[in-house]
Amino acid sequence: MSIIIQKFGGTSVGTPELRSQVIERIKETLQEGCQPVVVVSAMGRKGDPYATDTLKALAEDIYPDVSLREVDLVMSCGEILSAVVLSSMLNAEGIKASALTGAQAGMVTDGNYANAQVVDCCPDHLCSFIDDKVVPVVAGFQGSTPEGEINTMGRGGSDTTAVILGAALDAERVDIFTDVSGVATADPRILEEARIIDRINYSEVSQLAYEGARVIHPTAIEVAMKNNVTLAVRNLTDSGPGTIISEESDICGKDYGVNPRQVVTGIAHISDLAQFMVDFAEPDAHLELELFEKLGEAGVSIDLIGVFPNLKVFSVKQDVIKRTERVLQNLSLDYRIQKDCAKVSVVGVGMRNIPGVMAQVVKALQQHSIEILQTGDSNITICILVREEDLGKAIRTLHEHFQPGKKEDSKV
Repeated sequence: MSIIIQKFGGTSVGTPELRSQVIERIKETLQEGCQPVVVVSAMGRKGDPYATDTLKALAEDIYPDVSLREVDLVMSCGEILSAVVLSSMLNAEGIKASALTGAQAGMVTDGNYANAQVVDCCPDHLCSFIDDKVVPVVAGFQGSTPEGEINTMGRGGSDTTAVILGAALDAERVDIFTDVSGVATADPRILEEARIIDRINYSEVSQLAYEGARVIHPTAIEVAMKNNVTLAVRNLTDSGPGTIISEESDICGKDYGVNPRQVVTGIAHISDLAQFMVDFAEPDAHLELELFEKLGEAGVSIDLIGVFPNLKVFSVKQDVIKRTERVLQNLSLDYRIQKDCAKVSVVGVGMRNIPGVMAQVVKALQQHSIEILQTGDSNITICILVREEDLGKAIRTLHEHFQPGKKEDSKV
């Protein structure tokens, strides 16, 4: 019997109505003759009574310096509550189910509280439930060390739990249920015309995730890629196939010389950035190294890095501007800041080794009077820094130019 991992996020299990939809999705898998293994997040988001951040605040509001060990203990409770509630609902429907903690499901962690890595997966205990035709409902986002210390896995931990179980159980696929119908060619909240991508490969969706798309966590994609686990991003409220994530892409094998617009699979963005331009009176390799080391020590993550003899350019999130300025001031460096920026990234395996894609990007933006503040690129990505006020127009312009996701016979 094929195993299907079904992961349901916090919004999917946040209300009784949505949890009823979850039960329907599990029933569908059983009706297809497959064995579901369910992974759940905590119910709801911050402010909801059982959400992870709400539970965390219970301890921190009493004693702000509560240890990370004890924070992990309380944060792990949200997913456990979800697992028990969902397994109870399944049993009430006549479907045998049992809730499991991450540790009971075999997730062995490295002891790093609040941001643990899974170092092994020993699913023997979980498999005993499968052998007995019981639906395991696993608490995501958590595991334990060999000594029994509870660890949580940081942002995206439930996605990662699902994919690790998919690899360990040799599942047919891992379904990630969300409130969207799949991976879109752009953020539908900004661009209503964004299309759902039928099939995308690991490299593309990973790059889209790192560049701001928030459908599935990059760590989960990396685990899937390493273990060749097929993923499907699906909508909880309908039975559509969603977006399939595997080694193959919708546009692989096409003649890009004939239709150069098909080089782009999707467009992602990151808002609330600031660009720093740091002036060096003269080239100074030691000071350059010290600059980047001090930024790292201050916990400042930098992006779109341009290094020239007398100028260093990079972007940061706007909430670390003051921290960045302190580093520069302590090094007596002159600098300029361009606030209220955003990064727009076009991603696609089709642009690999294809000349002229950057020229198309620049031309399309120039035709709509969108100033390019900085660029960066990798093998399958071109990143453009623009002013925040131009973000929506830049996404629309590039989407209209490259037409990602458009079918060859589509008139849209």
